Amino acid sequence: MTRTKPPFRAEHVSLLRPHDLLAARDKHQGGALSAAQLRKAEDQAIRAAVPMQEDVGLRGVTDGEFRRATWHLDFLYQVGGVTKSGQNLKIHFRNEHGELEFTSAALRIAEKLHFNHCIFADDFRFLRSITRATPKLTIPSPSMMHYGGGRAAIDPAIYPDLDEFWRDLGEFYAAQLTALGDLGCTYL
Repeated sequence: MTRTKPPFRAEHVSLLRPHDLLAARDKHQGGALSAAQLRKAEDQAIRAAVPMQEDVGLRGVTDGEFRRATWHLDFLYQVGGVTKSGQNLKIHFRNEHGELEFTSAALRIAEKLHFNHCIFADDFRFLRSITRATPKLTIPSPSMMHYGGGRAAIDPAIYPDLDEFWRDLGEFYAAQLTALGDLGCTYL
C-alpha cells in the first residue's frame, strides 16, 4: 500500500546546490548580485529541483534548502531575541579520513525569546505553488538553539533560570508551528 500522507517511505531534506546557484551566491556575497537577483536564481534552481523529485516518485517535495546558507542558523537567527554573537563556534568531527573542523557563526540570546513572524513562510508558499506533491519544510529542533553555544550563549541577565529559557523556546516553537499549519504546511 502506498502512503498518500506523511510520513512517507523515502525521506530527504537537503539537495546539492547546482553550480549556477553556488555562483550566484558567490556573486551576491561579493556585491555583484542583488538580493532580488539571488532570489530569482534560487527560484530557478527550486523550479528545476521540484520536478526531479516528483519524477522519481517522491511524495514529499523539498526546496532542497536552496535558500539557506546553513541548514539551521538561517532559521535560528530569525527567532525573536537571537542575535549573531560575532564569535565562531568550532565543531570537531571524525570520519575515516581523520578529524575535521567546521567553523560556524555563534548565536547569542540577547533578549527574551519571542515569535516575530513565521520563519520561511514565503519560501513555503513558493514551494507549495509549484508542486503537485506534498510540500515539505525543514526546521531545526529546539535543542539546536542551546547547541549553538550552550549556557554561555544565553545572557544570564535575560535568563537567570534556564527553565524560563526552555519555556519561552517552547512557546516560540508552538507559535511557529501554528503559523506554518495556518499556511497549509502538513509535512515538517
